[in-house]
Amino acid sequence: MLVIELMAYLAIGALSGVLAGLFGVGGGAIMVPALMLLFGALGLGGDWMAHLAVGTSLATIIGTGAASTLAHHRRGGVRWDIVWPLAPGIVIGALAGAALAGWIPGLWLQRIFAVFLAYVGVRLLLTPAASVSASHPLPGRAGLAGVGGGIGMLSSLVGIGGGTLTVPFLGRHGLEMRQAVGTSAACGLPIALAGALGFVLTGWGRAGLPAFSTGFVYWPAVLAMLIASMPIAPLGARLAHALPVDLLKRLFGGLLLLIAMRLAFS
Repeated sequence: MLVIELMAYLAIGALSGVLAGLFGVGGGAIMVPALMLLFGALGLGGDWMAHLAVGTSLATIIGTGAASTLAHHRRGGVRWDIVWPLAPGIVIGALAGAALAGWIPGLWLQRIFAVFLAYVGVRLLLTPAASVSASHPLPGRAGLAGVGGGIGMLSSLVGIGGGTLTVPFLGRHGLEMRQAVGTSAACGLPIALAGALGFVLTGWGRAGLPAFSTGFVYWPAVLAMLIASMPIAPLGARLAHALPVDLLKRLFGGLLLLIAMRLAFS
């Protein structure tokens, strides 16, 4: 591995680690577009470059998300009573999304998803934190499983951490922003595990993939990014619990708008 390539992976991992801890998004919003650019420059993946970037990102999120979840859990920021009902649907949805990724063009889905993220981002930017209330109760276990399925499928298809959907959903149903971020980080683990497994299976035996890859997961990039992202994710979690709630909410809204632009013009 070239020194420049290694430094690029470390930089991507460090930035995604901070975002994972701060916003509970897993870091995929940074990793996927950055890896697409890097893999393209290096000539890795050929026609499967985008799939390789998504699968590699999901595999990295397993470690980054675990570090972020642990940091939030230690601060009481994870609502496990919400995570467990969401998890079965998330796993099924993420596996289905990974399976579909190899068969359908994702451009139309990216455009629709970009509009949705832009809408949520604008609402977060313009709505004061004090206006968030518990007036919309959380659905029951079956409803949460269904929501988890949608979150898992969309996240796996477009390679973006589930926090872009989970945090707004939980905020709308009355969770304080810090708890929404921490709970979202925990929900990102089943997304990453199931999604990465799905991309391994979907990419198994495909021609043109680089050495040291398993399916659509390129392990040299995963290991290098984890070296940087796992130690830094707790720093983002500390920031999430130190920053004012309204500021955190607006920062997250700005992040969603950036992700929406990336999806709309990629």
